[in-house]
Amino acid sequence: MRILYQLLILVLLFFTAYSAAQDPLFIEEHTADEIPLTSKLYITQFDDASSLEQVEAVSPQKWQEYNPKAMRGIAKSDYWVRFSLAHKASVPRELILSFDNPHLDYIEFYHFNGSTLLNQFQVGDSFPFSKRPILSTQLLYSFNSKQQDTHHFYLRVETSGTSNLPITLWSSDAYYQDAERHSILYGFQIGVLMAIGIFSLLIAVISHSLSYSYYAGYVLSITLFVASLHGLAFRFIWPEWPRMQEFALPALLSLSMMFAFLFSEKVMRLKYHNQAMLRLCRVSAAMSVLLLLIGLPLDYSTALNLNVYAVMLSSIMLMYMSLAQAFKGNKLAKLFAIGWAGMMLGALLSGAIYLGLLHWDLQAKTPFMVGLSIEVIFMAALLAIRYNDERLAKLQIQQDALLQAKKAKEVKEEALHIEARSSEKLAKMVQERTLELEIALRELNEANQKLTEQTRIDSLTGVKNRASFDKRIRAEGRISRRQQTPLSILMLDIDRFKLINDSYGHLAGDQALRAIADELKQILKRPTDLVSRFGGEEFAIILPNTDKIGAQQVAETIRKVISKLPISWGGNRIRLTVSIGVISEIVTSEEHTTLLLEQADKALYQAKNDGRNQVKLYSPDQD
Repeated sequence: MRILYQLLILVLLFFTAYSAAQDPLFIEEHTADEIPLTSKLYITQFDDASSLEQVEAVSPQKWQEYNPKAMRGIAKSDYWVRFSLAHKASVPRELILSFDNPHLDYIEFYHFNGSTLLNQFQVGDSFPFSKRPILSTQLLYSFNSKQQDTHHFYLRVETSGTSNLPITLWSSDAYYQDAERHSILYGFQIGVLMAIGIFSLLIAVISHSLSYSYYAGYVLSITLFVASLHGLAFRFIWPEWPRMQEFALPALLSLSMMFAFLFSEKVMRLKYHNQAMLRLCRVSAAMSVLLLLIGLPLDYSTALNLNVYAVMLSSIMLMYMSLAQAFKGNKLAKLFAIGWAGMMLGALLSGAIYLGLLHWDLQAKTPFMVGLSIEVIFMAALLAIRYNDERLAKLQIQQDALLQAKKAKEVKEEALHIEARSSEKLAKMVQERTLELEIALRELNEANQKLTEQTRIDSLTGVKNRASFDKRIRAEGRISRRQQTPLSILMLDIDRFKLINDSYGHLAGDQALRAIADELKQILKRPTDLVSRFGGEEFAIILPNTDKIGAQQVAETIRKVISKLPISWGGNRIRLTVSIGVISEIVTSEEHTTLLLEQADKALYQAKNDGRNQVKLYSPDQD
């Protein structure tokens, strides 16, 4: 009899489990717009089922009711979830399923209506954000439901973070209203953090304060961490880089700890109050950097677990240091302890929930966010008080310095008054001597200027010499390159000048050079134009901001004027002609001016080869 009773109990348990596994959520006329589905979820974990067909073939006994407390903790997990909805209401509805854990790596989703597969897709933060069926920070799925519909959902979940799967069924209007409220809340929270961080950074830049620099780094890294925690960073900062999701939270936690230790060292002035705590802060900051580097090659769950434990330990350490300094009378440490108490409690509670040490019916991030808000407000007030104290101390130092300066000024004025009377005669003598010296220096300067000018002039022709030409062409080349204006160079050579020297003597040749130089100075009237004797019977002319047409016109005018010069020597008229090579380009580099000289010289020799007494514009064919 006892055996039969036990068999009956087993049969009842079997059918109870089976019926529970098949028990759907009924959508009726007055069903609420927001329904948590935790009590309707069934989960199974096994290694041999890797496809939907295998899962559907699993016996009902292997499906267990979803237990949120058992899903706490950060670890790599792989499980299947199923639930069903039965639409009994006469009015169709547009419904939305929201998965309120934005850090799930991979969800393989199947939606059946009866036995018909309506939809199948993969989603999660291991895919680019644009692959989501609805672009939202939460994982969402929208579908329409009408009377007599029976919806069956199968989800395969793989994740290396927290495996909690809070699913909520919403009417579409209710979800978007709730999402709007959360967006305002998250936007306000992140906006305040960002504003405090940027303000602290600006103060750090203006005041060159390390305290504000570290606090700005701490707040900005925490802001990015909060944005990542809410899924906003994945949506707006790196939507196409899902790999960033594996590194963001652990790396930002390590970075925040580093800045927190450095900021705490400065704000509690441990350098002056406790050398042991100063060393502990700096070692802890270095360990935070080391933890960041170690976490990069580790898998996500291991790195995140390490950082959560490190944050909890760091919170306790900083709380201990602030309390120890506060009991010693450190005013800033008292405020720090009050602000950090909220942060420590929030970090400990959230860390314990994430690690599965506490099983509260509360989102794991909520205590941390509350503690962070309290801590940031108090730390901002703390920095403002310290900044004001430093400002008052500086003002006091300035007032003391002004008082000392006033006394020193009075003593100095008295000494100067005594000295003025004794040195009045000496001042007059110095003034007379100084006047004589200034006159001598002025005369010397004028003589020096004349000598300098003479070194730039060709002594025979009176035009600029080769050294002046070289200096000027470099300067005009830079102007041409900067203003993108053409620079023209004319190379002028007297035809058969050797014959003049041989026939009439070198003095006649000198006379011809002077006559040509005088004519060139008369023709070129712009202040920026330069005529120089390039060497022997050659002259070089620089025409800034002059194009090819203008340069050719000037060259042709020079050629005609010189061919009509009335030069005579010993009663004999000397007929002079010149050949001129022209180049005009916009200078592009320092070396380009040398190239222009070579091209003008080639054009000159082309003019000579073609019969002399003519102007030639450079063309590449002359090469």
